Amino acid sequence: MSNAPRITLIHAVQVAMPPIEAALAQLWPQAQAEHLLDAGLSPALAAAGQLTPALHARIHRLTAHALANGSHGVLFTCSAFGPAIEAAAAAHAAPVLKPNAAMFEAALAAAPPAGGRLVMLATFPSAVASMEAEFHALCAAQGRTGLHLHTLCLPEALAAAQAGRWDEHDQRHLAVLPQLAGFDAVLLAHFSNAGLQTRLQALLPVPVLAAPQAAVQALRARLGG
Repeated sequence: MSNAPRITLIHAVQVAMPPIEAALAQLWPQAQAEHLLDAGLSPALAAAGQLTPALHARIHRLTAHALANGSHGVLFTCSAFGPAIEAAAAAHAAPVLKPNAAMFEAALAAAPPAGGRLVMLATFPSAVASMEAEFHALCAAQGRTGLHLHTLCLPEALAAAQAGRWDEHDQRHLAVLPQLAGFDAVLLAHFSNAGLQTRLQALLPVPVLAAPQAAVQALRARLGG
């Protein structure tokens, strides 16, 4: 692998782009990143209410397109499509990563060995079920069945971000600070709210985990960068 691997970042929402660009600039500036946006993914999932065969096929086509164009690896930044991304990854030798897998690994490492309570701040309701399922599957695989994950979903924050009202987006997260007491770690569910990590970490005594940095490190490790 050269010092400048080509990677494709596949997005369902435009607001996920700045956080991953910042993480790449910080952790892997040598990577040549290309962005692929399918703005219809999230509305299609919301309308269907679940990951349909058509959505699975759509994720597969996006992955195949990225790799056919010369990318050495693919990172999805859309957190609602985990099972479809897993299926696409199984069809290719190149690494195809889900957005939150590395963050969930870090969350398990941050939790107490026995039990533990984590809280996840989400903004896209359609993503919650698949993310919780992915987390619990990882817990089961590692024998961490006593670990509890509680999700707080703030859809108004996503609407504010998509309208460019980032102050409102951030304030809606800060408004739930009192509800975060008593947890062992806080997880920021989406790339779009990862920018709050530093601010929340300064206000909380427990680790605040965000997906972009962990995902970049995981993809870099897979590609030998």
